[in-house]
Amino acid sequence: MPILETKSLTRSFGDLTAVDHLSLTVDAGATFGLLGPNGAGKTTVLKMLTTLLPPTQGTASIAGFDILKQSADVRSSIGYVPQLISADPMLTGYENLLIFAKLYNLPHEDREQRIRTALEFMGLDEAADKLVKKYSGGMIRRLEIAQSILHRPKVLFLDEPTVGLDPVARKTVWDHIDQLRTDFGTTIFLTTHFMEEADVLCERVAIMNLGKVVALGSPQELKDSVGGEDVTLDDVFVHYTGNTLDTGGGFREVSRTRRTARRLG
Repeated sequence: MPILETKSLTRSFGDLTAVDHLSLTVDAGATFGLLGPNGAGKTTVLKMLTTLLPPTQGTASIAGFDILKQSADVRSSIGYVPQLISADPMLTGYENLLIFAKLYNLPHEDREQRIRTALEFMGLDEAADKLVKKYSGGMIRRLEIAQSILHRPKVLFLDEPTVGLDPVARKTVWDHIDQLRTDFGTTIFLTTHFMEEADVLCERVAIMNLGKVVALGSPQELKDSVGGEDVTLDDVFVHYTGNTLDTGGGFREVSRTRRTARRLG
């Protein structure tokens, strides 16, 4: 049963069509990956689905709510972890979660239990009273996920969740993302440049290029569509986009990624 659906979702900026009639569905409890080179339209899709940017044409619904007509209901049904760091380094982990609990309007009598549960689930209960500036990069990412799930969203959006992390920290974040789905039935919608990440986590992936979805299916189905015994998702990406993998992009993307990596490192 789809919990997220887009119908001809389109966003134009002047003469540039960043997202061109995007139509896709994501089933409840699934992990869905949106891949594509820089400039493909992934970030614009996320901004529309999280109600940060209105579409030019088309529509989308999340948990049965229209992103335009019922935007407040959509926001209460989703969690969002942006690529840029959202945790305050001068506060403790607990204090960061307390702020988010208030922003989500959680009842006062429920806040303490929700915060403690989220910290424990993300493996941060022993670091709750430490300043976030003393956290490792992986701990910061886990704290941000904890922030985003305090109100128990039905859909969690993750924008490049492991950018700037070392392989060990990346694997830890992967494990917690997968645990969210299996333990709570949370639907995960993520963007990533790491093909291994999409291969490990996602049941279905869509590859975008120049604003359009050019391939859609499970990682194995996409590999089979390219053919060959040793095909990887990297090969699939190159086949459908004509681009070699490039996590850099233009000056703004490079600067943003390096700032994030430096703060997480």
